[in-house]
Amino acid sequence: MVSLMASVRVTSTLHHFCACAARTLTTSAMPSPKDEAREVIVNYLDGKDNGIAVLGLNRPTARNSLGQVLVEQLTKALDSIKQNDKLRVLIIRSLVPKVFCAGADLRERMRMDPSEVPNFVSSLRDLTTKVENLPTPVISAIDGAALGGGLELALATDIRIASAEASMGLVETNLAIIPGAGGTQRLPRIIGVAKAKELIYTARVLNGEQASMIGLVNETVPQNKTGDAAYQMALSIAREILTKGPISIRWAKVAISKGSEVPLKDGLELEKQCYSKIVDTQDRLEGLAAFVAKREPVYQGK
Repeated sequence: MVSLMASVRVTSTLHHFCACAARTLTTSAMPSPKDEAREVIVNYLDGKDNGIAVLGLNRPTARNSLGQVLVEQLTKALDSIKQNDKLRVLIIRSLVPKVFCAGADLRERMRMDPSEVPNFVSSLRDLTTKVENLPTPVISAIDGAALGGGLELALATDIRIASAEASMGLVETNLAIIPGAGGTQRLPRIIGVAKAKELIYTARVLNGEQASMIGLVNETVPQNKTGDAAYQMALSIAREILTKGPISIRWAKVAISKGSEVPLKDGLELEKQCYSKIVDTQDRLEGLAAFVAKREPVYQGK
């Protein structure tokens, strides 16, 4: 039997995610920004891809490095995305060739007063936490360099796809600092403590194939002529997710993400409570009816 404290912890977790996971898909899609001067461009796809949003990093002069403006725009974009109830999958990619995100903007950092640095690093940590806590699946498409804070951004996503030519590493110890946007916590949970220590201590940079071998990315694909192979694979995975029940996907994310942070017995109780949120949905009945009729289900998010 789950202890009283464990039950309280599980219930608190569910309450935190309930508002996001139980939403029905009724809100109209937000308009896609068209101003190319913006450092973050969000595009809501339509037609057969309706339900997929693509968040593009667009700071070519600084290789998408995380400066104050980019972080502010990313934070606002994520807040808006979270409120869009038609969203089923988010892809984070770069609109700058050969780079995903080069990490923190060190030139900007040098101009900061030492007292400003902790607050800015906290804003980066809050940003990656926002990505991790989005109720829908998030896929990062790494078609270039993802270094330092850039890799920490990708680590906060649910699924990471990289091109073979991509480069990834938490390189902060080169500068006598440590990863400060969640890298010391998320990397060990993804690839294991010993390997994470090795990579962070040495500031080693891996290519796509090496990252795939240790489970840092889900899949590595050969780069194509247009330089967006990882994005194309991410889009293919997003399309697969679109065909599944949206409410079940959201509760599956809660069960997996939060369950992995607690002991197994508490995780099983969390899974039980998440499952109970799905039983009375119209989508579950539609799934059964479609199975019996041997047809494709049409899920409404209800």
